[in-house]
Amino acid sequence: MKVDERRRTKPKQSRPATSERESGNGTPGLVARKAAAKLLAAVIDAHTSLDGLTDHDHGHPQFRALDMRDRALVRAILVTALRYRRTIGNLISARLERPLPANATALSHILNVAAAQILFLDIPDSAAVDLAVTHAKADPRTARFSGLVNGVLRAIVRGKETELPAMLARTQDAPDWFAGRLADAFGADTAARILDIQRIEAPVDFTVKSDPEGWAEKFGGIVLPTGSVRVSRLPADVPDLPGFSEGAWWVQDAAAALPARLFGDVAGLHVADLCAAPGGKTAQLVAAGARVTAIDSSKNRLARLEQNLARLGYSANTVHVDILRFEPEELFDAVLLDAPCSSTGTVRRHPDVPWAKTPEDIAKLADLQSRLLARAVSLVKPSGRIVFSNCSLDPLEGEEMHAAFLATPGVADDPIRPGEIAGIDPFLTPKGQLRTTPADMDMGSQELSGLDGFFAARLQRVS
Repeated sequence: MKVDERRRTKPKQSRPATSERESGNGTPGLVARKAAAKLLAAVIDAHTSLDGLTDHDHGHPQFRALDMRDRALVRAILVTALRYRRTIGNLISARLERPLPANATALSHILNVAAAQILFLDIPDSAAVDLAVTHAKADPRTARFSGLVNGVLRAIVRGKETELPAMLARTQDAPDWFAGRLADAFGADTAARILDIQRIEAPVDFTVKSDPEGWAEKFGGIVLPTGSVRVSRLPADVPDLPGFSEGAWWVQDAAAALPARLFGDVAGLHVADLCAAPGGKTAQLVAAGARVTAIDSSKNRLARLEQNLARLGYSANTVHVDILRFEPEELFDAVLLDAPCSSTGTVRRHPDVPWAKTPEDIAKLADLQSRLLARAVSLVKPSGRIVFSNCSLDPLEGEEMHAAFLATPGVADDPIRPGEIAGIDPFLTPKGQLRTTPADMDMGSQELSGLDGFFAARLQRVS
């Protein structure tokens, strides 16, 4: 099969991973496929985060029961099934005489897991089909549909070479609500480019302490206009890369590296980083000479931040507290609030987001952000700066929330001006806000292009 390589997910596995645990199960590979279908159901039916489900320490029990090779396979299947969910669903539907019953969700997930392997992963078609049929027979909810599973998947195998490219070309791989909000916010053309590039695995960006050109050469990557180092694919696992143990850099999307720079010169200032974990922005502020207090409501995430700072040779005062209840002994010179959000701007890295989130979630998060921003303003000295940011593409969490907040007494807009920071002028709105999307920063290929979707605005406390 020859498919446009830009549209393919390329996992590390070239064949189904097996383990001693699975071989004892009687059908090598079956336990992993069952786990993949179970976790896909959790994302689609229960709106659960894929990262949470596949956390190596606290994830779903069926995932944690797998060995590391099988965990990697399961995650590759899930990311692919979610990234191409509409395309896969349309190809399945085209093989059905009638739609699946509304309550046949278990059957749908078995078909989606197998089709993702057949269409996009380097796994033998026969193995994907046979395991799906065995899985269907083993589940009382789907046993009577095992013949349908076999027929549908074998038909997909026969037709994939000609039908997949055509289906990709006419399908938007996103739920209708998400595609519609993108079009409303950015226009049809930009929305289409966002949905197109989200099919491509995101590049990896590094914030380096010094010598970005040298690190780009070592990693086989490039230096972006904003100064981050980018590679299309990691040459090794992060801890095995040169400079990791020495703390010479940290992984941070190029868009996420911009908000901390909006304060200007922070040398000698006492800066609060609210919702600070995992600590990339904290590290930036420390590197710029600020005295930083990093605050987060999660003890586990704060511990991770402390570990990251220790590796980098940096230190900050860390506080485990709910920000809305935080009462510092003195006000700060500046406050950074990278607020909890829907994370729709990270869809390229987290293709579960549009399927796990809802418009109602966005509205609730926007309300929370407004309350957190009000608290952030109260923590800064008069004339001090506040930078508000999040990784959402939705104006309700960005432009609209910011515009409504400007009616708050005692706060004024502090627009970002062209030329302040290298490389960001293309992302400035007419109102002096920062807005990036996955369709931005064309670096000549889809693999090296794009940014996380981010919104950032700068405010000043005036009383």
